[in-house]
Amino acid sequence: MTIGRNAASVVLCLLVLLASGASRAQSPSSTDVVVYGGTAAGVMTAYSASRQGLHVILLEPGHHLGGMVTGGLSATDLGDAEVIGGYAKLFYRRVAEHYGRSRLYRASDWLSEPHISEDTFGAMLREAGVKIVFGARLREHHGVTVADRNIVSVTSEDGREWRAKVFADCSYEGDLLAQSGVTYTVGRESAQSYGETLAGVRTITSQHQFNWPISAYRDGHQLYPEISTGRLEAAGSGDRNVQAYNFRLILTDDPANRLPFPKPDGYDPSQFALLARYLQDFHSHTGREASLKDVFHPVRLPNRKADFNNNGPFSSDYIGHSAAYPDAGYQDRQRIRDEHLRYTQGLLYFLTHDPAVPATLKGELNAWGLPRDEFADTGHWPRELYVREGRRMVGDYVVTQADLQTKRTKPDSIGMGSYNSDSHNVERIAMPDGSVRNEGDMQVAVQPYQMPYRVMTPRKDEMHNLLVPVCLSASHVAYSSLRMEPQFMILGEAAGVAAALAVQSGVPVQDIPIARLQGELLKTGAVLELPEGGLFGAAGLPPD
Repeated sequence: MTIGRNAASVVLCLLVLLASGASRAQSPSSTDVVVYGGTAAGVMTAYSASRQGLHVILLEPGHHLGGMVTGGLSATDLGDAEVIGGYAKLFYRRVAEHYGRSRLYRASDWLSEPHISEDTFGAMLREAGVKIVFGARLREHHGVTVADRNIVSVTSEDGREWRAKVFADCSYEGDLLAQSGVTYTVGRESAQSYGETLAGVRTITSQHQFNWPISAYRDGHQLYPEISTGRLEAAGSGDRNVQAYNFRLILTDDPANRLPFPKPDGYDPSQFALLARYLQDFHSHTGREASLKDVFHPVRLPNRKADFNNNGPFSSDYIGHSAAYPDAGYQDRQRIRDEHLRYTQGLLYFLTHDPAVPATLKGELNAWGLPRDEFADTGHWPRELYVREGRRMVGDYVVTQADLQTKRTKPDSIGMGSYNSDSHNVERIAMPDGSVRNEGDMQVAVQPYQMPYRVMTPRKDEMHNLLVPVCLSASHVAYSSLRMEPQFMILGEAAGVAAALAVQSGVPVQDIPIARLQGELLKTGAVLELPEGGLFGAAGLPPD
């Protein structure tokens, strides 16, 4: 078949236009700042940078904003609420206003339902003009292009490329950090690494522990399920273990909104045989039956909901199953996540159905269920696995136990922390005497301390244009306090301002003028230093 000259010209023009359009579609997107990870830290980094006049693209691997703040962790770990200022406090105030509260006066004023928090984050980003790209997970291999100690671009799994002058890795996993070649670590340092008395293996702990001897073996020779076959290493020795992950459950006792806990596929009650033994022994050692608060820590939220966290020696923490996650590939991470979810689902079904569970506990928990109006796209289970600790950058300055206890002031302060050194157990093991013990718990109070800007900058000889507000430069001990979501938000705001200063001055992130950074943060009400005359009160808020 032949076509006329005019028709051929039209076809040729169309082909050129189509090719041009395809080329444009595949060309890199360029901007001032790329933020990777729509966690609360990521939202605040993007919001802050945009408020400084930068063009910002926020890449979120999934399809929701807020990370743990909207994914199950609604009972905010405040510490001393007086240290929470700036855009972090703005977020909590806006959430409180949704419920008709005029100010953040009581601890309950800081609590909200997940979907309300997500709506608030979304509104803030829209107001700031941040471009949000969902479903933009970093390509697992060769996803970061680096030249002359600068990240040039990142590439998502679908082949899209994103260029920027400054990048911020705000993910819990630190994949951009790792692919960029910046030094990082995983696990617990030894006590000798930084001279930390709380570091490494913790052989004697009293919290979330079996408080009376329970045999690790059933029938005298076979380990109960959920007990490691390893042995307890020497106190203070280092390893690659991380504190236990879990799903922070959002449940409701409103009959009109409550869904029953389903029986999970492959449910095996023998997985919880050690818990059954513990519950059977409970009355003889305490003089009462175990109740709901002996196995969970529920915190009431608005509209008849509650955030259920781990509590006691055997609870929602999937102890001993998290260590492989930080450096795992995407497929293995999904497997680990699925295993944690199946464990959680099985635990709830066991506690609400198994004859070994005391009637009091069973009745209390059966009054609760999954909320119809939360997490509709994940079967009403929380979307986020609580990655309490993953990779941690090793920068020029590593925050350690001393920075939380004895060297609490910093000239480059960008905010403050105040929550306990709080690490969950990392393993459950059989002791030489045949008893079972949980190992790794850390709950040590701190006074308010200043967080240095250096905590989120890589070594200058490694990278010039990367900021890391979540997988930051801290030891395991220090990270156990810094890891709280309000602090991640505070660090995120500082990262956004720092990115702006780096872009505007054309300098590495390590060389921005700290005084200007601090001045910009103070304009939004950030809290950078201790008040004159001493420390804040231990609680910061009156009790409810």
